Amino acid sequence: MISSGERRIFYPELQTHIRRAATGFKALGLRDGAPVGMMLRNDFALFEVAGGAAALGSPVVPINWHLKAEEVRYILSDSGADILVCHADLLPQIRDRLPENLRLLVVPTPPEIAAAFDIAPELMQVPAGLTEWDSWRDSHAPSLEPPGRSSPMFYTSGTTGMPKGVRRKAMRPEQLSASERVGAIAYGVKPNEDQVILMNGPMYHSAPNSYGMLAFRHGCTIVLEPRFDPEDMLQLIARHRVTHMHMVPTMFVRLLRLPDDIKHRYDLSSLRFVVHGAAPCPPQVKRAMIEWWGPVIHEYFGSTETGIPVWHSAEEALKKPGTVGRAIEGGIVKIFRPDGSLCAVNEPGEIYMRQTSVPDFDYHSNAEARAEAGRDGLVSVGDVGYLDEDGYLFLCDRKRDMVISGGVNIYPAEIENALIAMEGVRDCAVFGIPDDEFGERLCACIEPEPGATLSPAAVQDFLRGRLANFKVPKDIQFLDALPREATGKIFKRKLRDPYWQGHIRTGA
Repeated sequence: MISSGERRIFYPELQTHIRRAATGFKALGLRDGAPVGMMLRNDFALFEVAGGAAALGSPVVPINWHLKAEEVRYILSDSGADILVCHADLLPQIRDRLPENLRLLVVPTPPEIAAAFDIAPELMQVPAGLTEWDSWRDSHAPSLEPPGRSSPMFYTSGTTGMPKGVRRKAMRPEQLSASERVGAIAYGVKPNEDQVILMNGPMYHSAPNSYGMLAFRHGCTIVLEPRFDPEDMLQLIARHRVTHMHMVPTMFVRLLRLPDDIKHRYDLSSLRFVVHGAAPCPPQVKRAMIEWWGPVIHEYFGSTETGIPVWHSAEEALKKPGTVGRAIEGGIVKIFRPDGSLCAVNEPGEIYMRQTSVPDFDYHSNAEARAEAGRDGLVSVGDVGYLDEDGYLFLCDRKRDMVISGGVNIYPAEIENALIAMEGVRDCAVFGIPDDEFGERLCACIEPEPGATLSPAAVQDFLRGRLANFKVPKDIQFLDALPREATGKIFKRKLRDPYWQGHIRTGA
C-alpha cells in the first residue's frame, strides 16, 4: 500500500494503473528507449508514470519542480522527451515555454499536497482543453506486456552550468541481483520483510527516487509526506509505525531544533534503519541524532553517476567522526594525484569511485564530458578527499565549485552565466558560504559597470525570473574590482576563504 494524507492505493490497483499507462504511452507513439518527462511531486501518479514507461523499456526524466520555464524546456529538448506528465499547480511556471509538439498529460494536485504548499484551489484542477491523467490512463486497457525496468534519466549540472542527462546502460542479469544486495546494505530495504517506508524527500532527486522505487519493487508500505516538516515527520513515524527512512542532514538540523517536549512527545521506537546522504553531515549533528534515535542512523556516499560505493553504520560514525564510510560490496574507491598516480594513505587527492552493481552510464549527447569524468573504469564528480589506514573515506574539498545546500547540488557557473546578462553587471563570482541550517548558502560577489546602480533585491529579482529560487544567492556583495589571477580569471578562493575561517567545509 502507498498512502498520502488520507488517500490510499493498494498495489494490485496501482499495478493495473501502470499497465493502463503503458498502453496509453504506446498509443501516443512512445518507442522503446524514448524518454518520458515527469514533473511531479511525490504522488501515486509518479509511480504510475515511471512503471508505465519502464514497461515499454523507456526511462522517465524526473524534473525538479522548482525549475523555471527555460530550464524545463532545455531538459525536455535535450533529452528528446516529447511526452510530459505534470501536476496541475506546476503548469503556470512552465506552460508558456514548453516545446512545440509536446504531448502534455496533467495530474490534478491532491488536497494534502495543496495544503502543504498553500496552493490555491483553482490551480489544483486541470485547465480546460488539456488532458487529465486519470481519465486518459483509465481510457486504455491494461497492457499485457511483461513488467519492464529501466533506469531514470536524471539531469545533473556540470561546471559549464548546462545540465547533463545521466543515462544508464542496460542492466546485466548478474548486476540485478547484486544491485538488490547493495540496496539491502545501503538502504536497509529488503524483499519480503514487514517494512514501512516514509518518503520525505522529493523523488526528482536521484537518491530519494532510487530509495522509493526500491521500496516499491519490494512491495513495502510507503507513506508519502507531501512536504518535510520536523514535527509532522515525528507524527507520521508514530502514527504509521515507520521502520525505514531516507534523509538529508538539513532535516537532522531542523529536528534537533525542536523543543525537548516535542522531541519526546512521539513514539519513535518503530525505527529500524534511517539512512542519509546527499550532503556532508557535521559530526556533532550525527552524534546528537544517534544519541536521540539510537544506532539506527547510517550514511552513504555516492552520486547519480557512481551509484553508492561507500557506506557506514552509526557505530562506525562514532568511531570515525567525519567519515562518509568505506567501500561496500561492489564498491571501488581510489584517490588519485593530478599526475595520475595513486595517493598514499591519508593523502588528499581527487576521488574516483564506482558501484559495479550499477550499469555504466553516458552523459546524453555529451561523450566528451563522460570521457573527462573517467579514469581506470572509475568516475569522478570533482570531490577531493583521502582514505585513512582502515579504508575509511574523508572529504576535504571539491575540485570544482559545486555548492551543496540542504542536500541539493547547486552549480555556481549556471548562476554566473545568468547574472552576467544583467544590465550593470560587469563580472561576478558565486560560491558557497557557511550556513548553520543548510550547510552552505550561496553568496554572489558582483563587480558593477562604472556608474551602474545595483541593489541586492534587484539582483535577486532578476535571477528569480530565470532560475529556480534555490539557485538565487541570499548574500549579495558589491566590489569595485574582483580579485584576479595572472591569467585574468577571477580568484574565487580569495573571495570564499574569509567566510570559512573557523569553519570546516567538510563537503567542499
